[in-house]
Amino acid sequence: MSWNPALTPGCPDDIGVDSIETLIIPRTRDIGAFEVKRALPAPKRQMVGPFIFFDEAGPAEYLTGQGIDICPHPHIGLGTVTYLYRGDFHHRDSIGTDQVILPGALNWMVAGKGVTHSERTSEEGRAGPHSLFGVQTWIALPESHEDMNPTFEHHAKEALPEITDKGIRAKLLLGDAYGKSAPATLYSETFYLDVVLEANTRFPLPDNHEDRGLYIVQGSVTVAGQLFEAGRMMVFRPGDHITIAAGEQGARLMALGGATLNGPRYIWWNFVASTRDRIEHAKEEWRAANWGQGQFDLPVGDDKVYVPLPER
Repeated sequence: MSWNPALTPGCPDDIGVDSIETLIIPRTRDIGAFEVKRALPAPKRQMVGPFIFFDEAGPAEYLTGQGIDICPHPHIGLGTVTYLYRGDFHHRDSIGTDQVILPGALNWMVAGKGVTHSERTSEEGRAGPHSLFGVQTWIALPESHEDMNPTFEHHAKEALPEITDKGIRAKLLLGDAYGKSAPATLYSETFYLDVVLEANTRFPLPDNHEDRGLYIVQGSVTVAGQLFEAGRMMVFRPGDHITIAAGEQGARLMALGGATLNGPRYIWWNFVASTRDRIEHAKEEWRAANWGQGQFDLPVGDDKVYVPLPER
């Protein structure tokens, strides 16, 4: 198969290290039940394409009966992407979705003008010792879709296109890359890939997207002769032909990007918007707790408690 007609994979040293426009070292945060490594937003980089938030969640281990309980909380102006390597999440939201996500599947919730959701370990997951490991990202919506009605899509592992070559196994989670298209409905140009590389395998990034980044989940990669270990995000200069090489132990990567939006976004708590006014309005609506009558409602079947508005 052909990875990309416009790119012939070659020595990764054919590019210069200056092709890395930004190197991001994530901040580690303990959010109670597990730790996250937050790569986006970063001090020197708010977005990669439309991706405005990137968290590596875990790995974390739990005893029987334990698990994750992320209570109902709101979003506006973004789409949330949940993808797990291990464990599960029971997702419920205010538009009636009740969905357990398992490793290799994709949850895509578009908040639009406003949605509330919760994420908990399923009852099946709590039935014995278990682990959690995955990635959660937010994609900022273009201004034309910030006020759309919220939607939810679940795509099973089998529905996501696979791209394979010698030493390369990739799954396309969102958007378009290498002649394949993922099934989720998007509102701006995007690509998002889970890539597993055998030792020393070379991997060319798609060159038909303006913004391109890599996050190293496991192992290491070499770019222009320089080694980068797990827990690093690299954002590459637009227009350069980029080929990376996996290290001696191989690598697992998340490749992401797409077209840049028409401007930066304001971020406050779980809200993303092109104007401050949208965020201020969402704050007041959540504080009012006028469920089902205003901007927000609570998830069906999970409406006993919710996360209060932060005092900041």
